[in-house]
Order: sequence, then structure tokens, then C-alpha cells
Amino acid sequence: MIALRQFAVAAFASIASLTVFAQQPQGRRSLEELINRNEPGWDLVQKWIKEAKNAVEVLPSDPVRADSALLQAQVTTRSPMGAIIHGSGGILVDHGWIRILGSSNARLGRSVMEWNRGKSFEKIGERPSFLLVADDALGGFFAINAGALDTTDMGKVFYFGPENLTWVSTGLAYSEFLVFCFSGDLNDFYQGLRWKGWESEVGRLDGDQAFHCVPYLFTAEGKNIAQVDRKAVPIQELWDLYMSF
Repeated sequence: MIALRQFAVAAFASIASLTVFAQQPQGRRSLEELINRNEPGWDLVQKWIKEAKNAVEVLPSDPVRADSALLQAQVTTRSPMGAIIHGSGGILVDHGWIRILGSSNARLGRSVMEWNRGKSFEKIGERPSFLLVADDALGGFFAINAGALDTTDMGKVFYFGPENLTWVSTGLAYSEFLVFCFSGDLNDFYQGLRWKGWESEVGRLDGDQAFHCVPYLFTAEGKNIAQVDRKAVPIQELWDLYMSF
């Protein structure tokens, strides 16, 4: 198992790179500077996937979109985040329950920075206040905190759950979050939020969709997930809805 220090360094490098990119748009690094061929982070990510206890599917990336997404993010491929952005169109975990964003794919049409545009920043050159890096089939969102989600736990992954509409720190750096997705107890994390036969329903979802549940999961009437009405909708609709609450 990789040491905790390596997790922290990788996560710090990712968020630090994003911050520098946002604050210095004229000093952007070239693609050659961002692609690390000596210590590629993708090797480490592949190791975690090989050791995964949960089902993991890596979506192929398009070279042109991968290069563009990496240039937008300004994160080197030595980091796990940069490696996933450049090396994959995204990653589906546990039958597609969790979708980790990469450079986009026909089945997951959102690259990291394009998905964050209009949410954590309005235009290139502005500092992201957080960075959305993954979401789930219920419209829960995972984001790295860059100050907007909490004044502490900077650089940690926070989770916004549809059952409580609150950002809560997982206490995990981005690299630790990846390993948790691949090998952690997701049934325990989503306790009370899964129903009999969820695997087949989630498997039919597009990666840009999530379930809109009625009654809402944050209401008393919506606490029994097996009895709510679930409808697949664009995940952008759920983001807009939950942020309006």
C-alpha cells in the first residue's frame, strides 16, 4: 500500500497546480511540460485498479480531447489527477455508481475543467474555489476544497449528499479518495441509499445522468430509498436543483 505521505504529496501537487494555473493564465505550461514520461502517475493508478476490490472500468480517452483537457487543468501527469485526465475519458466504479471525471468519453461526456466552468469558476484565469472531480448515481458530488467548502481541510475531498444537502469532508486527499473508490466499503459509505436491484438500474444510466428522487431524499418522506420514485435526468439538472436549495 502506498504511504500516506505519497497520497498527500500527490493531492497537494494537483490542487497547487490548479491554483497556479488559475492565478497566472499568461504563464500556462505547455503540453510537453505537463506530460511526465519518467514518472507517469498512470502507472500508480493502474496499480490501484489492479488491486481494486470494487468493479472499475476505465473509459478510453480521445488523444485530442485528452491533450486539451490536460492543458486546461495544468496538472502534470506525474500526479494521479493529471494521469486520469490525460489517460482516461473517465472511470466508472461499482457498476457506474461513482463516476470519476477524466477528459470525457461518449459514455461520460464531461472533462474536469469544463464541468467546473460556471460552478467553481466562470472563466479561465479565475481561481477555482473548489474542484468537482467525481459524482454518483444519486446526484451526490465529490469536490476538492480550495477554500469555498470549508476554511479547514484544504485540499481534501468533500462530499455533497442528496440526503442532507451538506458538504462534508471525507478527510481524504485526492489519491486516497481514488483508492477508497477502488477498494473501500462503498456499501457502508452509502448505507441506506441503495435498494435491491440498484446494479441493473445504475448500469443503464448514462454517465451524465443521475437519479432524481421523489420524495426528495432529504425529506422525512424520502428516507426509504426503496419506496421513492427514481427518474434518470441530466446531472446538470440535479446540480442546479440542489445548489438552489
